[in-house]
Amino acid sequence: MSAPITAQARRARLLRVLLPVLVACTLLVVWQVWVTLAKVPAFLVPSPVLIAQTLDKDAALLFSALWVTLKITLLAFVASVLIGSTIAFLFVQSRWIETAFFPYAVLLQVTPIVAIAPLIIIWVKDPTVSLVICATIVALFPVIANTTLGLRSVNPGLAAFFKLHRASRLQTLWRLRIPSALPYFFAGLRISAGLSLIGAVVAEFVAGTGGTGTGLAYQILQSGYQLNIPRMFAALVLISVTGVLLFVLLALITRWVLGGWHDSEVGQD
Repeated sequence: MSAPITAQARRARLLRVLLPVLVACTLLVVWQVWVTLAKVPAFLVPSPVLIAQTLDKDAALLFSALWVTLKITLLAFVASVLIGSTIAFLFVQSRWIETAFFPYAVLLQVTPIVAIAPLIIIWVKDPTVSLVICATIVALFPVIANTTLGLRSVNPGLAAFFKLHRASRLQTLWRLRIPSALPYFFAGLRISAGLSLIGAVVAEFVAGTGGTGTGLAYQILQSGYQLNIPRMFAALVLISVTGVLLFVLLALITRWVLGGWHDSEVGQD
């Protein structure tokens, strides 16, 4: 059972929300004042007010595109979690398996998705599936690396205790390795969620140049061609806000799962 939240803890939580909001508001005010006083043309740098007006005016178009990008992001994120977790569980079964195949996981991480996305889009006929594959490749490695590290980061004393009581490999995995790995796993999820969004946007850029796709990246391309810079900034704002919300959501899930018992979350208030 978690301890009651003290007044000091409530203030700390409030400050964690208010301080970033205060900084954001200050930057927006400075941006607006600078654009207004310097009379910067909208086709160079639009003001925050103009961007907000564009978001309102083009809401139907932009939010429809956001849904396309978000759908690809979520599908890629789920795929990366399932595939990455499975690979991590296979790695911890044998050092030989990890030694043989981990370099290829690294290869996925260091290969520029821009270089292979056109090939994937050509090979896979379905546009959505091809974009999901591209985004999954980008988001896969953090789940593999963090989950593998977490499954191996077991307290030696607890491992000896399980061995002393002749716990089976399955019992050790379920009752010791998985609980120990959860903080690493959720850290990997937070990274993977952002990379899924980046991978989806990059893949849409590649697909958009071929005339397919209606996500936010495609809207950015079209806005650039038409010199509709306020709409471009509005699309960028939606992408940024989506990334932040995904991170916050996973941080809340992490706290909900680990907050009552794990050392990584207990006592953080």
